[in-house]
Amino acid sequence: MSVTSHIEQLKKKHQHLSDSVETLQRSPSSTDAEIAALKKQKLMVKEEISKLSA
Repeated sequence: MSVTSHIEQLKKKHQHLSDSVETLQRSPSSTDAEIAALKKQKLMVKEEISKLSA
């Protein structure tokens, strides 16, 4: 897998996580721990994208 395609995959994963966070934030049954876990995953993906883009 080329670096460019890997970055694109990571961007798609980041967007999916972002959408999931928004959905959970609107859901009254979601917990702060669930939202925090997704935000942490999202941050890790963003950091990997930045590292690969540099």
